[in-house]
Amino acid sequence: MRTKLKNARRLVVKVGSALVTNNGAGLDNNALTDWARQIANLRLQGREIALVSSGAIAAGIVRLGWTKRPHEMHKLQAAAAVGQAHLVEAYEEAFSAHGIHTAQILLTHEDLADRKRYLNARSTITALLKFGIVPIINENDTVVTDEIKFGDNDTLGALVANLIEADALIILTDQDGLYTADPRRDPAATLINEGRADDTQYESMAGGAGSGISKGGMITKIKAAQRAARSGAHTLIAGGRQPDALLRAANGVDLGTLLYATQTPLQARKQWLADHLKSMGTFIIDEGAAKALTAGSSLLPVGIIDVIGQFERGAAVECRRENGTLVARGLSSYSSSEALVVKRKKSLEIQSLLGETTEIEAIHRDNLTLLQP
Repeated sequence: MRTKLKNARRLVVKVGSALVTNNGAGLDNNALTDWARQIANLRLQGREIALVSSGAIAAGIVRLGWTKRPHEMHKLQAAAAVGQAHLVEAYEEAFSAHGIHTAQILLTHEDLADRKRYLNARSTITALLKFGIVPIINENDTVVTDEIKFGDNDTLGALVANLIEADALIILTDQDGLYTADPRRDPAATLINEGRADDTQYESMAGGAGSGISKGGMITKIKAAQRAARSGAHTLIAGGRQPDALLRAANGVDLGTLLYATQTPLQARKQWLADHLKSMGTFIIDEGAAKALTAGSSLLPVGIIDVIGQFERGAAVECRRENGTLVARGLSSYSSSEALVVKRKKSLEIQSLLGETTEIEAIHRDNLTLLQP
């Protein structure tokens, strides 16, 4: 299975805050220099590398002289602004020693939720890779709000892997990989060598959040692997402090945990729909509608039991069974108020209720992607 990584030509590498800042002590320039060396070596092998790097907030906290991560939003954004400049400058210096230029890409989840901005981001990053530039990608923590509280760069790494259709995602962390239990609490825990990315048992094995510096934990890495697998990307979770960890992992050496993709990659538009992190609302659907969706049909109003949330036409919405199981995600042809009017109604009744220009389908199959059978 490790040949999947050895044969990968386009890689997304994600490094966590604990590694970038040496557990919060400030930017670890030695580590950045070493990653630049390893990426330069991979470039000589003909690989394309996009680097997703955490560390802006953590670096800013140190530069501002704070002893711990604050909770106030304005302080987090200030730390991100101070730290991001320092982070990019350090990466540029590290890569310049190998004759490689870098580019800063700051994204929010909203950039990837808007179709036009999604395509623009993909074009920009793939152009940079073509020109031999290493994109340094981070979340735009200086302007986002809830992403700082709930977001994580493991998810961003998976989204970037999907965005640029990477062959693999390598997540470097302060743990050696995924264990059967939290090794910090259970000395009998053993390292999992490899498995399917869609194997749900791994979620129960994951521990809680990581250090006070990072905002993730092993569970976010498992979910990132599941997300990356949608575009056919394999995910390796490995300890970033091991000698030549990135270089060895990318060349098929047996380290860390490989969570490999088994499903057929989604079509580009379907992938974009699947990557909507935040749905504006939910259609609760009956079992007949759920079966119709899994068979490739559109969602009709007659199958909608209830409508949750307030949204406009074209919004991303989820389709869930009554027991809460997520079935699909798509773009609604109706606003929430319109959907409430036509739920449980047959197609012949729709136009009389909403007008001649109204779509018959609540979500057309071209605007829908299945997430769970």
